[in-house]
Amino acid sequence: MNDYDVPAGIDVLRVFCGPDGRHGNALGVVRDGSDHPDEASRQALAGKLGFSETVFVDDPERGRLDIYTPGLRLPFAGHPLVGAAWLLDLEFLELEVGEVFARQDGEFSWITARPEWAPPRTLQQYGSVAEVDALPAPPPGEGWLYAWAWEDEAAGRVRARAFPRRDDGIAEDEATGAAALLLSDRLGRALNIRQGRGSQILTAPAPDGSVEIGGRVVLAQQGPAGG
Repeated sequence: MNDYDVPAGIDVLRVFCGPDGRHGNALGVVRDGSDHPDEASRQALAGKLGFSETVFVDDPERGRLDIYTPGLRLPFAGHPLVGAAWLLDLEFLELEVGEVFARQDGEFSWITARPEWAPPRTLQQYGSVAEVDALPAPPPGEGWLYAWAWEDEAAGRVRARAFPRRDDGIAEDEATGAAALLLSDRLGRALNIRQGRGSQILTAPAPDGSVEIGGRVVLAQQGPAGG
């Protein structure tokens, strides 16, 4: 059964799925970016689809990508890149901010990115998992909020929720690679993050200042081919 109503030529992935294969953040992938050749048409489609991000593949062999939320274009985002790396099975992805290395490791798809590529986020620590779980969606305030608390600090296990708070219809982001990257960079350690309803994000900082972000990806729906 198809859970997503998408036009021809668009696949839907779930990125950062939990250990049971459930949850994850839905991602629209436009397999042929030339079907939407300009920024206005891409933004309109991303708004219509309503996913937290939609990625347009401009060159499937070189991994050239273009990323949109329902309301704006992004130079970098984690879950579209992890998903696209898995779908295209490439070692490198091309963005305006730079070249992103990708790899597959068993059930996990990984990308390597730099913290300075990620948009600003407020990373707010709470005293307990219960406090994070109790937050309304979204909490009062302005600006992109990543609310987190330790589940097990010694083991690097984190509970997190993400709130864009930008009036684009996304009250809560189910799984957010860019914010996980920033948190891992700030804490200077590998993290195992449980976000949203049950998504899982893994991170691993490297000595050169980059951070690996990894997770499970599944094909939720293969879009019908164009006529």
